[in-house]
Amino acid sequence: MVGIYLHIPFCKQACSYCDFHFSTNLNTKDALVKAIIKEIENRYNYLNNNKLGSIYFGGGTPSLLNKQEFEAIFEAINKHFTCDKAAEITMETNPDDISKENLKIWKQLGINRLSIGLQSFNDEELKWMNRAHNASQSVTSVLMAQDEGFDNITIDLIYGSKFQDLKTWESTLLQTVSLNTQHISSYNLTIENKTVLGIQNAKGKEPSINDDLSSKQFLMMSDMLQQNNFIHYEISNFGKPGFFAKHNSNYWLQKHYLGVGPSAHSFDGTSRQWNVRNNNLYIQALENSTSYFEKEELSVKDRFNEYVLTRFRTIWGCDVNEIRSLFGEEIEKHFLKMVTEKKNDLEENNRSYILTTQARLYADGIAADFFID
Repeated sequence: MVGIYLHIPFCKQACSYCDFHFSTNLNTKDALVKAIIKEIENRYNYLNNNKLGSIYFGGGTPSLLNKQEFEAIFEAINKHFTCDKAAEITMETNPDDISKENLKIWKQLGINRLSIGLQSFNDEELKWMNRAHNASQSVTSVLMAQDEGFDNITIDLIYGSKFQDLKTWESTLLQTVSLNTQHISSYNLTIENKTVLGIQNAKGKEPSINDDLSSKQFLMMSDMLQQNNFIHYEISNFGKPGFFAKHNSNYWLQKHYLGVGPSAHSFDGTSRQWNVRNNNLYIQALENSTSYFEKEELSVKDRFNEYVLTRFRTIWGCDVNEIRSLFGEEIEKHFLKMVTEKKNDLEENNRSYILTTQARLYADGIAADFFID
């Protein structure tokens, strides 16, 4: 099934490391919600009347929307799309937005999966990240959501910061497991140029990432979480059986999705398009019925390159029969030639090739070696 991603580009404050599109100015929130609704109305044909298997509210911080704003968006979605009864409806939220009142509202709206941005259990590290919550809230937010009946919760963690070593990371993982959530997403800290962290790093005021430590943290995480009933099904994602993220799996398995909101991306199998990364320009374009996105038609080679890039990140890997069916015999031959060259990095399972755990440390580089120019 297909999915819809809705980008809600508002945050209370800017995290020091974040390079996603967002604004801390909430004055345009009402106008932006109206623009999102109009985009939904304009693009209802994009998914060819296929049932929605997932709806994902990302950001930004979608939990900054109020009940009425959510209701208006859901009304537009339900008017123009058919939603599967078992659809996964995810909302990203931060611990400081979680309250019993909000949880009840979200549940009434039909949201059945929460993605909670904990990032850390260390107060000093959270302050350095410029997060709005503290370490205590990292724990209590999850417990509160569970008490209110949310039984599909994923939490976000970040590793690789200057505050961590292997001992503190092990402690973080043990605390994470004790929360008994169904899913964990964990990302290596990256230093992006235009962020506060990137600017400070360029001035020599913040250290660069210790890649050796990050690699050891990744391997420790993979081992510990798999020992605790999590399946390491994508490089940065761990799910208990039956709780893999449906929406994100659409991305990795080349299924179609519609992206709504400023900076959101869409994919229909043969082309990719992305919306303008500016709230005011997005709103004005929808109000004036002018263009607000760019579009790229994907060649067979483009689609193959994206296939290997995303599939090598997963436990499903690259399927030879699927490659032949999707891209033809010549590309299949190219792929098998590269498999021979990269045999030490790969494991084979019923004509599907997946990366070894060690090779996952270099997944993007290995995938790039398979690319066709």
